[in-house]
Amino acid sequence: MLSNMNSVIIEGNLVEDPEIKTTPNGTAVCQFAIASNRYYKANNDTEKETSFLSVETWAKLAENCASFLKKGKGVRVVGRIKQDRWVDQHGKHNSRVKIVADHIDFMPGKKQNIETKKEEDKHDIVF
Repeated sequence: MLSNMNSVIIEGNLVEDPEIKTTPNGTAVCQFAIASNRYYKANNDTEKETSFLSVETWAKLAENCASFLKKGKGVRVVGRIKQDRWVDQHGKHNSRVKIVADHIDFMPGKKQNIETKKEEDKHDIVF
């Protein structure tokens, strides 16, 4: 039997405030997007590559994300990649890739200096 691994850890800053909804059966689902930067050297210059990623959380983690996260806040996301596929009303096939998070670390925002951040200000949320 073939075993597949689907796991991701990524850090970034929220590019918008989270949006929370409730499923028909009452389960909270929270969605937000993060920008994650990668820096690398090219011809003795430092280059920056930014990726924008959609993140989805569920249940109590979703409620906590909606309560504590705001645009600009830094997060470390641990989860898995999920691809949604659908056919629209015109018959066009669509897909979207997102991260479904199992764990979120609340980190300093982009305007805070990590070296001066107090440890008690960091929140580790796991549900």
